[in-house]
Amino acid sequence: MSHQIIHPQGWKPAKGYANGVLTRGGTLYVGGQIGWTADQVFEAHDFIGQMRQALQNIRAVVEAAGGTPADITRLTWYVTDKKEYLAHQAEVGTAYRDVLGRHFPAMTMVVVSELVEDAARVEIEATAEITQQA
Repeated sequence: MSHQIIHPQGWKPAKGYANGVLTRGGTLYVGGQIGWTADQVFEAHDFIGQMRQALQNIRAVVEAAGGTPADITRLTWYVTDKKEYLAHQAEVGTAYRDVLGRHFPAMTMVVVSELVEDAARVEIEATAEITQQA
């Protein structure tokens, strides 16, 4: 097989998708992560809480592949409420640094009308270059 499916230990099984795919060359593609827990439960219903959880989920997938947040090269954010995002910039920055530190990869943000999970306010996908594979 030319790639490895990455699924953090203890997470509820993903159905119909992979949380992460690690290529033989060390590129990790992290599928869109939303603000639910490893048990697929939304504990936060506000944007900042869900954003923090989505970033923690990304970090968990990266670490399960043997990487660190510094290995993340790209993030694509999908948000359902641009005004809410803009109104909480300071909190966004604080939550981001709490989870991923002061590593800032290339980022894109897209405003969407809705996400597949009705309770989701944000979905974030990532790409990372893992130099030490698990």
